[in-house]
Amino acid sequence: MPNLFRTTAFKLTAVYLVVFALFAGVLLGYVAWNARRLLDDQIRSTIDAEIQGLAEQQRLGGIRRLVNVIERRSGAPGASLYLVTTPVGERIAGNVEALPPGTLDRPGEAEIEYARSSETVDRPSRAIVRIFMLPNGFRLLVGRDVEERERLGIVIRRAAGWSLLLVFVLGCFASWFVARRVLKRIDDMTGTAQSIMDGDLKGRLAISGTGDELDRLALNLNAMLDRIGELMAGMQQVSDNIAHDLKTPLTRLRNRAEEALRTATSPDELRTALDGSIDEADNLIRVFNALLMIARLETGRIQDSMDVLDLSEIVSGMAELYEPLAEEAGLSLVTDVAPGLRVSGNRELIGQALANLIDNALKYGQPAEGGQALVTVAARQTDGEILLSVADHGPGIPEGDRGRVLDRFVRLDASRSKPGFGLGLSLAAGVVRLHGGQLRLEDNAPGLRVVIALPIGEAGAIGSGPVEAEPVDTASPAPLSASTGSANPVGLPSL
Repeated sequence: MPNLFRTTAFKLTAVYLVVFALFAGVLLGYVAWNARRLLDDQIRSTIDAEIQGLAEQQRLGGIRRLVNVIERRSGAPGASLYLVTTPVGERIAGNVEALPPGTLDRPGEAEIEYARSSETVDRPSRAIVRIFMLPNGFRLLVGRDVEERERLGIVIRRAAGWSLLLVFVLGCFASWFVARRVLKRIDDMTGTAQSIMDGDLKGRLAISGTGDELDRLALNLNAMLDRIGELMAGMQQVSDNIAHDLKTPLTRLRNRAEEALRTATSPDELRTALDGSIDEADNLIRVFNALLMIARLETGRIQDSMDVLDLSEIVSGMAELYEPLAEEAGLSLVTDVAPGLRVSGNRELIGQALANLIDNALKYGQPAEGGQALVTVAARQTDGEILLSVADHGPGIPEGDRGRVLDRFVRLDASRSKPGFGLGLSLAAGVVRLHGGQLRLEDNAPGLRVVIALPIGEAGAIGSGPVEAEPVDTASPAPLSASTGSANPVGLPSL
């Protein structure tokens, strides 16, 4: 219960209750004031009509006729208040027994206490009266009792009291009910969060299905937890893959150094062993640089501003650089590039992604006997996007594995006999996501077609502002392709 009173829901409901009570009180007061004013106006209208009629009687028949009329009217049920006095204040006729002193000396309207008879002097009533001076000093008082107004006021005050009491009771119950309901859901969320912190990473916040703000919060938090789970699973997979796939080159590096220490007998042999160790170390450095670049691509933390680029020129230039490597591999590299294709992006990153795709096609695109030894690089514009594709006629990738090969360090069994670390497609996919595009693996019948879909022009820029990319370290000796072991013509790590 103490927690209940400290909840935001209870406090807000209590504030709404107070505001509503004040509003209801002001509204009832306004109604009562208008009702009182309306009754007073009716009383004054009645008094004015009575005075006009009596004045006419006095003008026609003098004071005697006026007295007779007042005597006749005074005895009627529900009659108005009448009183006629002499100039010295002696009562001549009427149904008023007692008045406050000096009342008849002040002509005009007044609200006074009065008594109709000697029996009610100790219980005076209130009335609105008007004093009228007659000829020869006689005085006439005409008035109406305000008992109806007082009864109406009592009714309104009683209704206001009961209404406010009912509003208060219902408001307190509503505050308790709403706060209790909200507190229960918050407690459930807190319990789930505690279980997640205790290690149950599969726990998720309950959804009531009402679509309220707590449901929306729970959905967003569940989505965040799913994303965190994916990232943690990816980190675990990367760690396992690093331990598995980098164990071989590290072991090879150690064995080569150990063999050199054990068997080298001349400076030339030691130099040869050191050169081999340096090559292995460079391979490992490129792998870790690629991992760092993929992580930065996934988080969008890069430095050089994106520009509007001529993609046609980039693709044509990249294909021209790779033509000698394609000839060495026994393949023909052809291009089908439409002119004037423009995208918003980072030249080095797009070049890196394209280099990885072409390098993979040259390495894995060897056709079966009698097949077409051809790698096609194409770029064309469709509605709202630019499609960049690299197609080969090799064995391709089974449909069930196409989503998996985009993860880091994933290599299919058929490719483990060739050099590489399984980072090329992952890095290319990260570059494409950074530029707001999509990377798709399709069947080339036979072979594999990798399609990159990029938005046209500045629409490819990620986020709401310029995105920056950290340039790949090219200060080290020209890196070798981890996929083929040949010199990379663009000086970027193709993995």
